[in-house]
Amino acid sequence: MFSKLTKGLLAGSVAASALMVAGTASADGMVALLLPENVNPRWEQQDAAAFLATMAEIAPDVQVEVFNANNDTAMQQRQAEQALTQGAQVLVVIPIDGESSAIIADTAAEEGVPTIAYDRMINSQNTAFWIQADMFATGAAQAQHVVDNTASGDTLVLLRGSPTDPNAGVIADGQMSVLQPLFDSGERVLGYANWTPGWDPAIARRSMDQALTQLNNGVQGVVSSNDGNAGAAIASMEEQGMAGTVPVSGLDCTVQAQQLMLLGLQTQCGWRPLHEMAAAAAHVTVRLLNGADYSDLATEVVQNGVGADVAFVPVDSYSAVGAEGVAYVIENDPSITREMVCQGEAAATEFCQ
Repeated sequence: MFSKLTKGLLAGSVAASALMVAGTASADGMVALLLPENVNPRWEQQDAAAFLATMAEIAPDVQVEVFNANNDTAMQQRQAEQALTQGAQVLVVIPIDGESSAIIADTAAEEGVPTIAYDRMINSQNTAFWIQADMFATGAAQAQHVVDNTASGDTLVLLRGSPTDPNAGVIADGQMSVLQPLFDSGERVLGYANWTPGWDPAIARRSMDQALTQLNNGVQGVVSSNDGNAGAAIASMEEQGMAGTVPVSGLDCTVQAQQLMLLGLQTQCGWRPLHEMAAAAAHVTVRLLNGADYSDLATEVVQNGVGADVAFVPVDSYSAVGAEGVAYVIENDPSITREMVCQGEAAATEFCQ
């Protein structure tokens, strides 16, 4: 299922403890990894951990500075400026906002520093690379799962992502590629839809509460754009005695999401090999530091929101469903173990026995 690029990038597993490995200052340079927030645990526990581990392996003398902007676009811009002042030679940025983050890439370019857009596109003429899976296909898979587990005339709720995250719009477009024809024909009914600023589960929870109130609990499926939204929807439905009776999609396959899947509360999550995405970012980063050719890594070119051609490093994805999906993720994701998933209520499930 993995691309030729990602198959060749990693030879071993990545431990979460790699977050403690940040490299040491040296003449070989410094790079900065700019995280968007800590609401979603993946950024620090998976993406940053894998990036640091790979950098420690392939370029141990390169200093890596990690910043977290806590969903504050102005703070992320200041962190980028701080990194450049400290001498960063490459910026790896997960933007909070694909539009406003353009100033980061533009400012870096003025100093001759390339910017890699990781996971989320940066809409700048100066974005050097983009590393991501096919988020349109991911959204389509989420919607198709919910459609496959509902009936004609059923009412669906759509809990979309953050309106400033360019991925959220692509995911939503993928979902609607499946759902719009069904809404138009009446095969499914759009009962409620809302965006989730900052991917904040508290906001998603309020949205789901509103949906259940407005629809008098008449909801048969939840197309959730990520696991945080899914968990919020499930918590809302638990109060109404509905959890476990309604298919709920997600994205990222966090440990909590996999536990919910084993309990039959969340039914699907889109999984991407985040360790491979982060490793790809590290390999591109080192090529840029060394002034080496990178055409074998960036195998495609895409256009971003301002029409700039951006070298694209594609990564595949997988739609995990039920216990079989959990087993697949555990087998293929080095940051998640069976022991981590089989905790709490999930420990009593057949999967964990």
